[in-house]
Amino acid sequence: MNAHPTDRYDVAVIGGGAAGLNGALMLVRSRRRVLVIDAGQPRNAPAEGVHGLLGRDGMAPAELLALGRDEVRRYGGEVLDAEVVAAERDGTDFLVTLAGGRTLRARRLLVTTGVIDVLPEVTGLAERWGRDVVHCPYCHGWEVRDRAIGVLASSERALHQALLFRQLSGDVIMFADGVTFSADQREELAAAGIGLVEATVSGLEISDDRLSGVRLTDGTVVERTVLAVQTGMTARADLLAGVGLRAVEHPMGIGSYVPADAAGRTDVPGIWVAGNVADPMAQVGASAAAGAMAGAVINADLVTEDLRTAVADRRAQELAEVSS
Repeated sequence: MNAHPTDRYDVAVIGGGAAGLNGALMLVRSRRRVLVIDAGQPRNAPAEGVHGLLGRDGMAPAELLALGRDEVRRYGGEVLDAEVVAAERDGTDFLVTLAGGRTLRARRLLVTTGVIDVLPEVTGLAERWGRDVVHCPYCHGWEVRDRAIGVLASSERALHQALLFRQLSGDVIMFADGVTFSADQREELAAAGIGLVEATVSGLEISDDRLSGVRLTDGTVVERTVLAVQTGMTARADLLAGVGLRAVEHPMGIGSYVPADAAGRTDVPGIWVAGNVADPMAQVGASAAAGAMAGAVINADLVTEDLRTAVADRRAQELAEVSS
């Protein structure tokens, strides 16, 4: 199915989170024709509020995105609720295919599709995600301060996480859950006042729709009201396979990401990435900043191309006048 001639944009922004909307905002303020395509699956949807974002601390994620959409539209940008299933090169443009078959063209792509958090396989854990099962002390730490916090280990990275949550509460317990800690690491836990439970975790105890404990395989229940976990983070990048761009394993072993330079420029000319798809650990503020940077650089790239085309056209016109 061919794209309609009017469905050609300077930039298609794939993903309508903080990175995508801020990138779009920079572009529309430079009078670019921009379409933001959002599948409606924000990573932070389960969270009650966005934290650590100056001037917007505590705001509900959906409210923040609604404000961002309004700002993009204020300058003439378009926002479409749809899912992108594929992208491919088509001459000098990119052809973007939506679920349902509609296609559109764009001169450049800004991909801000984020990541999928892969949770540990513990019964009941997914249902509490973003409520009393958390992962980031900077996103949720203040809200769970002074509570009985458990840290479920899935790797040695759990030690660092436990130390960060220990800064926020005097009652922190590490659940090793099959992870082996060295003698030095055990000493560090003890010195920091963090308890260590060696047994395997089998599930969670819930009372009145709140986490009340962590259940071990021997039936013991350890009272906890918060459980911190480490997630695997998988970049949402399958749609880019058609342009030869794929996610790779992150060097820190935290999941996958799409490599790019500091401005979000990928190895495929014409495609930029920003936000968690490029930096899985970025919070909302950092993601928005990355989107803004990418938007500015994309606009500059288009300016350069437009100038190159204008010079070529001028030379062709002058040659035609001389020939006539």
